Amino acid sequence: MTDSDRVFAGSIPALYEQYLVPMIFAPYAADVARRVAALKPRRILEIAAGTGVVTRALVDALPDADIVATDLNPAMLEQAQATGTARPVEWRQADAMALPFDDAAFDAVACQFGAMFFPDKARAFAEARRVLKPGGTFLFNVWDRIGENDFADAISDALAEVFPDDPPRFMARTPHGYHDLATIRRDLAAAGFEKPARIETVAARSKAASARIVALAYCQGTPWRNEIEARDASMLETATNAAEAEIARRFGAGPVDGRIQAIVVEVGS
Repeated sequence: MTDSDRVFAGSIPALYEQYLVPMIFAPYAADVARRVAALKPRRILEIAAGTGVVTRALVDALPDADIVATDLNPAMLEQAQATGTARPVEWRQADAMALPFDDAAFDAVACQFGAMFFPDKARAFAEARRVLKPGGTFLFNVWDRIGENDFADAISDALAEVFPDDPPRFMARTPHGYHDLATIRRDLAAAGFEKPARIETVAARSKAASARIVALAYCQGTPWRNEIEARDASMLETATNAAEAEIARRFGAGPVDGRIQAIVVEVGS
């Protein structure tokens, strides 16, 4: 992972919320909220909350629970707060590897598509275990390999054509770079989780009104943009157009529909 992989700044948070959230994150947010609600927790910590799609789903699924939503990136939290929730939650800037909470403070800890960005995953998992009450649950999901996620895979190929000497590999390297089940289990064990993790592969569909929306979402609403602009800032529109053309070639120029696939992990403290 490079430093730019964790930079969600400028217009990225707004584009992320506008395009990526409904396209790929909302289906899994509903899944996470359903799983957490089944645990009947009274106090929930969300780490790497991003722009708040899971936070909003948790608010709806657990109307009486206390929810603390955190993220390392202030710009993402600002976007989450601007979007708002149906009832108040506590928003906190926090590093998942050094959580500012007491031991045994939460019944459940949830994290949607954030673990891939933790520089030291075992340390972050250990922090989640520390703040869980005995008998609590840590629930998180990560993306499966990029080849199982159609739009990301197609745009990765398109960008490799635009920058053949130094292809931007953000999506394969980081969001889709932590899918090996043995590695996940090893990191949980290193974090001190002694109970076996329940791991499930969950497929869904990613839909958008046009190929252009998909291209904007990935090329300008994620840190892929940082990689593109680091190579040549004047090429952002060219790269976005190439991504749009590749999505249209594979999935059509009108409404598009592709597969997405994630790995969901639940482990008890």
